[in-house]
Amino acid sequence: MTEILIFMHVPFEGPGTLTEPLKALGIKYREVNLYEGGAPKNLEGCGGLIIMGGPMNVYEETEYPFLKDEDRLIKEALAKKLPMIGVCLGAQLMAKAAGAKVTKGQKKEIGWYPLHLTEEAKIDPSFKILPKEIEVFQWHGDTFEIPKGAVRLASSELFPNQAFRVGENAYAFQFHIEVTEAIIKEWIEINGTELEGVRDYIDSKKVLAESKQKASELKKLADNIYKGLFDIFTR
Repeated sequence: MTEILIFMHVPFEGPGTLTEPLKALGIKYREVNLYEGGAPKNLEGCGGLIIMGGPMNVYEETEYPFLKDEDRLIKEALAKKLPMIGVCLGAQLMAKAAGAKVTKGQKKEIGWYPLHLTEEAKIDPSFKILPKEIEVFQWHGDTFEIPKGAVRLASSELFPNQAFRVGENAYAFQFHIEVTEAIIKEWIEINGTELEGVRDYIDSKKVLAESKQKASELKKLADNIYKGLFDIFTR
């Protein structure tokens, strides 16, 4: 059986609840620590990719050389039409590999924000059962253009491009549906310097307090998305 590779950029941004449907479906997977030089030479024998987030930017290839290897592998996956899920940085890397621009946003989104689903999302297998507006957890400052030929699925007030699909089985999410309250708490503790730089418009204590209330609803939302999303690995 082929295995799904989960690309990780830092040890504290793992797959979270994304592994639950993989286990339930009996899909073999392996975490690949790119930051330790673990990038494979190619995707031979790979059944798909899950690309996680990280604090770096897609254009920081000099500081993080593994991003060059990752870009090559994502392009290979797109060419082979392998099933793929990108989260946050992972979504930006997918956009870049597909030929779209990734740039800094005017502000950062950190915390809980509403998303508006597009008309195209209403007929998408992973989004069609969702309401027109959902609330998700965000932690990003960069944004992407929608690649040529891709389908835009969601937007927010600050960032009009929040999710897209390439072909039938490659999904990119700027937002985080995989996080738990414990993961969010850890991120707040680790990223104190970043939060200090945006304290004029983001209250980390409020984000943490809201997470205690909203993480369980996010899990329900994630489970609904996963119902359609993980079919891409079993087709």
